[in-house]
Amino acid sequence: MLIPLSYTLRSLFVRKSATLLTVFGIGATVAVLAGVLALRAGFTSLFSSSGRDDIAVFIRQGASSEGESGITRETCDRIIKTLPQIAREGGPEGTPLAAMECYLAVRRQKADGSGETNVPLRGVQPASFAIQGDALRIIAGRKLTPGSDEVIVGQKLVDRIANSRLDDVVQVNTTPFRVVGVFACDGPSESEIWGDVERMMAALERPVANRVVAQLALDCQGDAFAAFAKQLTESADYKELLVMAKTERVYLAEMAGPLGTTLWYVSAVLSVIMGLAAIFTATNTMLSAVASRTHEIGILLSIGFRPLPIFLSFLFEALLLGLVGGAVGCLMALPVNGIETGTTNFATFTEVAFAFRVTPEVLWSAIRFALILGLLGGAIPAWKAARLAPTEALRRR
Repeated sequence: MLIPLSYTLRSLFVRKSATLLTVFGIGATVAVLAGVLALRAGFTSLFSSSGRDDIAVFIRQGASSEGESGITRETCDRIIKTLPQIAREGGPEGTPLAAMECYLAVRRQKADGSGETNVPLRGVQPASFAIQGDALRIIAGRKLTPGSDEVIVGQKLVDRIANSRLDDVVQVNTTPFRVVGVFACDGPSESEIWGDVERMMAALERPVANRVVAQLALDCQGDAFAAFAKQLTESADYKELLVMAKTERVYLAEMAGPLGTTLWYVSAVLSVIMGLAAIFTATNTMLSAVASRTHEIGILLSIGFRPLPIFLSFLFEALLLGLVGGAVGCLMALPVNGIETGTTNFATFTEVAFAFRVTPEVLWSAIRFALILGLLGGAIPAWKAARLAPTEALRRR
């Protein structure tokens, strides 16, 4: 026979001060955890949500990112003009939907004057815009003119980086580039500055490109692309290219990996450190409950309740504390949802702007963590209550 739920709830209300202290202790811990998880969710979703399976990224074999890659112009031309796996605009004889791009992280002054940070400069071709399609939108000004010293700036840089507004001048070595447009898109490109690839390569004094991005033909998607990517690195037919190919979705997921893993470890360390304090708070609260209700426990044992229901009753009480504390922590974390921030992506060593995302997964992880805190905090007091002898318990008041 189990102890009525009303008895457990009444106990929590009788000890209001201790209950509130425990709830807010657990809530604060959960709020910190949820905040870090929301930071990680915002960063990883920036990359994972924007990648496409019908776009291929070609980089040098052995390179972990385009920043480490280098591909000669001749190789880029061969990839773009000869590979049948690349889609063509208007039919088999049309223009290949592929573009050679250069990429370099450069130091730029922050708009608030607080220092400098690495900002990605990308040289693009007209096909780069065709591949992006409607996903890339000019929200102010216009597109850059191919072959000119003009750039367009991702909207997340406008208020964060100096000289990133319309008609400002971006100085790249000795070459001034005029900002003629601001663009928006899904993904990390919103934190980049785009210019013509030829003019960028000349200004940056870089003789090689960094990658080729291409729209895949319909018959080279899914398993067909996986087979092609394997042939590209293993077949003698492609050995002179010295490149490898990944879908944009896979490539961007890999770019998010190092920082995403670091944030996960940060959340784990904070959870352990703050969780221990929350567990001690919950344990003290429940031990106090056992001490103040020893006589009641003796009565329950003497009228026929077994030790197991006693144990479960106190453990359930601790779980309720954890659940309420988790709910409070989630409410405390909700205001950070959508707040813009920026951090350095360890894969490219450039600053990426993104927003906190308090997702259902983040909230569920926080609630589970709170329940674990309640369970660990209540286990010892519940075990102690269940082991009390009825005669000994009845003598205490």
